[in-house]
Amino acid sequence: METERIGPPLLAGERETLRAFLDFHRATLAMKCAGLTDEELRRQSSPPSTLSLLGLVRHMAEVERAWFRRVINGEDIPLVWSGMGDYQEAYDAATASRSEAFEAWQREVEHARRIEREAESLDVTGHQERWGEDVSLRLVMLHMMHEYARHNGHADFLREAIDGSVGV
Repeated sequence: METERIGPPLLAGERETLRAFLDFHRATLAMKCAGLTDEELRRQSSPPSTLSLLGLVRHMAEVERAWFRRVINGEDIPLVWSGMGDYQEAYDAATASRSEAFEAWQREVEHARRIEREAESLDVTGHQERWGEDVSLRLVMLHMMHEYARHNGHADFLREAIDGSVGV
């Protein structure tokens, strides 16, 4: 996953701004994981929570897949780590490796970018089955930024507990 983090444009249209902010948040998660071993990425650093940086990467692969491929693109596919649709399974990174998690995440991010680029507009809709409602690509992009921002806050604490690194 590319770890260069480029700040969003100060003057741009809505779609370009949303795209840039989402990529900024994706790069932030990658940067929080940079330079760590598989063991460090699996470390559950904030007891009693079982959350780890690798679990966050796996979770975000699931979230990218669910919102872009399943909701917006209407693909009938299971989650990456759970055939039963249990998002919590992704958090269990006890036997996961960096390569497995990051390859899945990168693959889902690339699908998401393609789906967004090919969409006619931010008004394109998909059906969010859990809510029983249709949602716009605009909402999905904003939701994804929210999801990354929240989990990047978790990543801040996890990384600091591993090696003392703060900021990016």
